[in-house]
Amino acid sequence: MTELFSPTQVGPLHLAHRIVLAPLTRLRTEAGDVPGDLMVEYYSQRASNGALLIAEATSVSPLGIAYAGAPGIYTDAQMAGWKRVTEAVHAKGASLYLQLWHGGRQAHPDNTGGELPVAPSAIRSEEKSVIRAGDSIAEAEQVVPRALLIEDIPGIIDEFRRGAERAKAAGFDGVELHGANGYLPDQFLQDGSNHREDAYGGSIENRARFTLEVLDALVSVWGGDRVALRISPSGQFGSMSDSNPSATFGYLARAINRYGLAYLHIVEPRVRGADDLEVNVPAVASKALRNVFNGPILAAGGFDRDSAEQIIATGDADLVAFGRLFIANPDLPERLRRGVALNAYNRDTFYGGGAEGYVDYGFLNEEVVA
Repeated sequence: MTELFSPTQVGPLHLAHRIVLAPLTRLRTEAGDVPGDLMVEYYSQRASNGALLIAEATSVSPLGIAYAGAPGIYTDAQMAGWKRVTEAVHAKGASLYLQLWHGGRQAHPDNTGGELPVAPSAIRSEEKSVIRAGDSIAEAEQVVPRALLIEDIPGIIDEFRRGAERAKAAGFDGVELHGANGYLPDQFLQDGSNHREDAYGGSIENRARFTLEVLDALVSVWGGDRVALRISPSGQFGSMSDSNPSATFGYLARAINRYGLAYLHIVEPRVRGADDLEVNVPAVASKALRNVFNGPILAAGGFDRDSAEQIIATGDADLVAFGRLFIANPDLPERLRRGVALNAYNRDTFYGGGAEGYVDYGFLNEEVVA
């Protein structure tokens, strides 16, 4: 037994271990961006007694959908679909957070009814969106977004608040604001994507304002100890850049101490989306912000058992989120605890499709998917 498998506390939740299911975009919704049977099965498979799962990026607005097949939380049907998921997870004794999301400039007109995506500034991302192409999905070039007027911003913050209310009604245990990977809060925060000259641009304090006002809205619904924030201080995904990331993210990490958040979720610098940038890069992001943020830290980004144990043992993080390994191993915590072989993941089935590569990976003592 190691510290990775020791119990811990996240807000009011008592967790049996420190292994967390990372929020993973899988693009398996039914019509209307509604979670259906496949998603119920997927999350239920990965739930176990005393575990924490974070549900995938879920848009608070039709204008925030960056990828066709991603879920929403802005309609009653979507809320009802998610309620089936939370009930299945709770039946296994696990807890489930919902990651609230707005794609900002990473949305695409093909996914938003022809409406231009919005962003702090009219600067195009070099990433690609995922759109529907007949019965399948395809990549599409991003477009130049519409720069938000200052009077537009309260409405978007209110969409996050309503998403938080629907998440509570759907039975989630808390919500995580997706402020990482070049989505809307990240676009406001970093000066490579935010060229505004009003109260939401320029200084670090102004650029952080949007994220903090969204957190204000989420905390008003849930209380601070059931709200979390995900950031990617060294992230390159989404064509992101900042002239002084240490100062920018240090300011934000310090500012959010006021809320008493459940945790701060930090994407380490060694991954870009679903790809490794370098192997054996020290986990520096969590280490740097540990001295600034007062609450629990959840680290994510290319961890295996050994590196997860190390970052917990050093005290640089309190929990570790696993993505690709959890995709292929629905019983990952038990496999890691026993130190047994892991199923290999299939990248070709990460995004979109049906049951293959989603709910057909073997459990211990079952046939393993190669």
